[in-house]
Amino acid sequence: MRHGAVTGRELMETAGRGVVEAIFSEWPELAAAPQCALVLCGPGNNGGDGFVVARLLRGWGWDVRLHLYGDPGKLPPDARANRDLWAEMGEVTPLTADDPPSSEGADLVVDALFGIGLTRPVALPLSRWSSHLEGGRRVAVDLPSGLCSDSGRRLGPEGGLFTADLTVTFHRMKLGHVLGEGPAACGRTRVVDIGLRRAADGGTAEPAARLVPAASRDRLGKAGGAHKFTHGHALVLSGGAGRTGAARLAARGALRIGAGLATLGVPGSAQLEVATQVTAIMLCRVDDAAALAEVLEDRRLTALCLGPGLGVERAAALLPAALQAKHCPAVLLDADALTAVAQDDGLLGALHDRCVLTPHAGEFARLFPDLADCLSEPPRRGPAFSRLDAARAAAERAGCVVLLKGPDTVIADASGAVVVSAAVYERAAPWLATAGAGDVLSGFVTGLLARGFAPMEAAATASRLHIDCALAFGPGLIAEDLPEMLPGVLRAL
Repeated sequence: MRHGAVTGRELMETAGRGVVEAIFSEWPELAAAPQCALVLCGPGNNGGDGFVVARLLRGWGWDVRLHLYGDPGKLPPDARANRDLWAEMGEVTPLTADDPPSSEGADLVVDALFGIGLTRPVALPLSRWSSHLEGGRRVAVDLPSGLCSDSGRRLGPEGGLFTADLTVTFHRMKLGHVLGEGPAACGRTRVVDIGLRRAADGGTAEPAARLVPAASRDRLGKAGGAHKFTHGHALVLSGGAGRTGAARLAARGALRIGAGLATLGVPGSAQLEVATQVTAIMLCRVDDAAALAEVLEDRRLTALCLGPGLGVERAAALLPAALQAKHCPAVLLDADALTAVAQDDGLLGALHDRCVLTPHAGEFARLFPDLADCLSEPPRRGPAFSRLDAARAAAERAGCVVLLKGPDTVIADASGAVVVSAAVYERAAPWLATAGAGDVLSGFVTGLLARGFAPMEAAATASRLHIDCALAFGPGLIAEDLPEMLPGVLRAL
């Protein structure tokens, strides 16, 4: 097979060499002296890559044991050619579910069984095999076997899944590397350029979803000569006494990210409590829907946040006024506001294209139970239904932007556009799993909406900066720290 000026055989050779180079870069001690490797090859071109890896390691003087799953006579032409080259150097041992490979004495185990082309469950106990491959460093070629490259989900109700310490992929990361179980199964991931940008797509092709890029300093800065209202006014609605902390976190996030003004709308019972806690954040009394409608007559209000600490009953009472405001400010719905929408189909139908929904998995299941069921059912074929598919379908149904929270946050709009904001690999920030972090994210999005960012851009940029702030602080993070990290993060852009 020929890709532009490069043949498939040449691409396979380059891929195998890239895997070996990545292995030696990851574990320099393996390059210092010959070692022992166990290479597991599959029936497709991923197996062909494995044959190249085995041959190159043998050329370094390694002891290599190679097992092949499937009929060698049915290998694709390029893989068969590399199988024949290997056969001149070493044995090819058949691999079956009943005859597991032995990793005894192996310093390295290479999974080149299935890679990205998998569309059905694997009839091999991959999970058990990889957990018993003791002493060896485990490497997956392109993608751990058993993982769907489109969703990061294992295929089949009891599908096997190889777990790697290092995954070496080609051209660019796939969705399966960052969604679902992908990051945990892949370990660390390295991307090797094998020339596809030049040979196959000229560098212009885009993946099905893009990762959120770093934010633009110019876009987030403020123009000289402007005044506070130039940068928008965010209104964050709060719950009653004893329930104002989440809204205060959101309002501080909105102000820190650049909204010119941030106001907390509180019931009379909470006025004194909030007044003793805030300074730069302003305060107005919002007891009920009529009061909110009156406040929203001020056209200088450009964004509204409902949900954090609001209470479901209060959210349900205020939402009609928020969604039907005459000059239609941008509206972010989180937490209790999402639960209120889930309980009233009329509210779901009142959403508009300037809304952003920010559900976590539980809230998403209440809003879109059928889509959540699709995510929870074990996939029997690939490509499996993914969080990307779920967010996209939810956004189309709601007619607005949906930010589905998680380590692999997915942001979609009603047109089908989608981005992934993943806190995985070198951007992993597990300390974001702390009370109030989601409220700050809501504030970040609201602040950007207030500044005039389009809903999709606001959600994607805020999600990226939210992770950046967590990484800048590190372990020990609590929600109050996130807004305070923004100035340093913005200066570093």
